[in-house]
Amino acid sequence: MSGFATLAMINLDASDPAAQARFYAGVLGWEILHSQDDYAMIGDGSTSIGFGRVPGYSAPGWPEESAPKRYHFDLYVDDLDQGEQQALALGATKPDEQPTPERWRVLLDPEGHPFDICLKS
Repeated sequence: MSGFATLAMINLDASDPAAQARFYAGVLGWEILHSQDDYAMIGDGSTSIGFGRVPGYSAPGWPEESAPKRYHFDLYVDDLDQGEQQALALGATKPDEQPTPERWRVLLDPEGHPFDICLKS
């Protein structure tokens, strides 16, 4: 099947776009391409993620969602324990509930969005 469009980038809601850009740039090893109070963007040369300020932003929460989940990243790591420690050092938090901690870990970014770190194999 052929499509009629190509992905330009992904934009995500945030209360602090610059902080989100710093966090995910550290997690992914990407460059911060733009950073201001209302908008920030990171990229790796082929893909970009933008973070836009939304007044009154609230995190979805996990596992009990208080607001609808807006996105969910699955990120590959070579070692779950090491990846978890690195994400925590960058500002992630780890909820108590972990569905399959031997295969993936649910973490929360600084804005409260859940994301998973997963083993490649």
